[in-house]
Amino acid sequence: MHPKLRGHQLLLISTLLVSITFFNSCDPRHPFLGKAKPWSDSFSIKATSLFKPVDTNIKVFAPIAEHVRLAYQLGEYQPIWLVEKYIPNSASAKLIDDLEDLQWDGFDTGKYNITFLKNLKTKLDTSHNNSLADAFRFDTLLTHYYLSAAKDLLIGRISPKKADSLWYHSNDSTWDATKLLATSKNDYPQLDDFRSKVPTYTLLRDEYKRFYALTSDSAFNETLTSVSKVKHYDSQSLELINTVIKTEMPWVTPVTNDSISNQAQLIIAYQSYNGLRPTGKLDSATIVSLSLPPDSILGKIALNMERIRWMQKDFGSLYLVVDIPLMELYLRKDGANLMHMRVVVGKNERQTPSIFAKMANIVINPPWGVPPTIMKKEVLPGIEKSGKKYLAKKGFKAYDYKGKIVSPGSINKHNYNNYIYQQPPGDDNALGYVKFNLPNKWDIYLHDTPHRGDFGRRDRALSSGCIRLNKPQEMAVFILSQLEKTNFTQGKLDTMIKTHHTRYEVLKNKIPVHITYLTAFEDSTGKHLQYLRDVYHRDEKLLSLLNTK
Repeated sequence: MHPKLRGHQLLLISTLLVSITFFNSCDPRHPFLGKAKPWSDSFSIKATSLFKPVDTNIKVFAPIAEHVRLAYQLGEYQPIWLVEKYIPNSASAKLIDDLEDLQWDGFDTGKYNITFLKNLKTKLDTSHNNSLADAFRFDTLLTHYYLSAAKDLLIGRISPKKADSLWYHSNDSTWDATKLLATSKNDYPQLDDFRSKVPTYTLLRDEYKRFYALTSDSAFNETLTSVSKVKHYDSQSLELINTVIKTEMPWVTPVTNDSISNQAQLIIAYQSYNGLRPTGKLDSATIVSLSLPPDSILGKIALNMERIRWMQKDFGSLYLVVDIPLMELYLRKDGANLMHMRVVVGKNERQTPSIFAKMANIVINPPWGVPPTIMKKEVLPGIEKSGKKYLAKKGFKAYDYKGKIVSPGSINKHNYNNYIYQQPPGDDNALGYVKFNLPNKWDIYLHDTPHRGDFGRRDRALSSGCIRLNKPQEMAVFILSQLEKTNFTQGKLDTMIKTHHTRYEVLKNKIPVHITYLTAFEDSTGKHLQYLRDVYHRDEKLLSLLNTK
């Protein structure tokens, strides 16, 4: 046995279950060619003898070996990637190219044994007497790799829960690769059909290509090494630093400014795009970042592509996205930003989960019901310390389970749990004047806040889990007037707010809302990536899982 073939034969043996049943059909069909030829009868007999029939309704998470068996079962056990005399068809060449192209998705393409496939294809292309063994190995390996790659692209290589216990964002993609492959008449469904169509994914993939090219740029890597050793910022060292900045961020161009020098502008831009405090000074954190080798950046890009694969393949034309590490919100339609604002997200001990929900209504003058976590960690200590004075200061009203108001003086640490606490609408209400409801089981929503000064801070991980908005009133007016097409103005909203009466504006068009955790995300132009602080420290675990996959 040739040593290069031994691994593939073991792979085949491990994925195929032997059956003694033989195929008997009067008219077997090749999915690309129509009626089967005598050459394919031997292939059919071998496939039938090796592939045990499987349930046609197997789930996407079933082992790939089962999907391989189903593909041949649905295709009446005919070869998928071969034509007469076991010669590879044109689709096989396309697939091998597609498998090689997966390196730009951050995949380890070594697992697809591309060199072996190319050599075997060449052998089958040029031989005048191809063996069934070679043909069968080639066809089944391509089917196995195709289905494995399609699955990884569509739903991800890692189960989200293994990497992030607070990832609840749904992936509603439909797995149909097996049936499509078996029933295609003219060509196979290309792997790009399973790749995310979210604009951020395309940007990440292009950036991966760019930084991959830098890994083999010896001059650039020597510059990185020199920057890491910089102690004094003379003209020579600044030239090295500027080379790194302009190579990694070629779009950054200083503008004439009397108060900020061109050098400081370059450094501020670099810091802003790399999750650093934008001081314009070459502090130690900035030098460390400037010295990072390109392959370390590849890892960050790859893990964020994986997170996007955990979400819907296509966000559609209208959606709202909140990126937690960026701490910003975008409302988008047809690729354009309708609104963009800073937000406040959950603090480290009350992290905002990644979820998908649809905005159902907008609440003007919302009351606030105190959730259990805040009740335990904040309200109870306040009651124990100050009793009714604490409740009065916070504007809380207590109700029994029949809806009757309870006297604050009768509440103590022993019976506080017998009541429901609510903060009525008003200037001091924790939700501000506007709330955007996204029905979900985690009770996460978007809302206004009386703490307006928080939006000027760099670190805005300050909430109890929900998303506080910098421009809630503007967004309410925009959605109700421009998207809902109603006669709703800022003046009308102001009048409603003054009444302190709660009002619900139900949306006819429910807006998809994606609250996600991406530590590499596009800037406001949508053209360039920003590398963000890993505020909840989730990157390392995911990267480790991907590296061992």
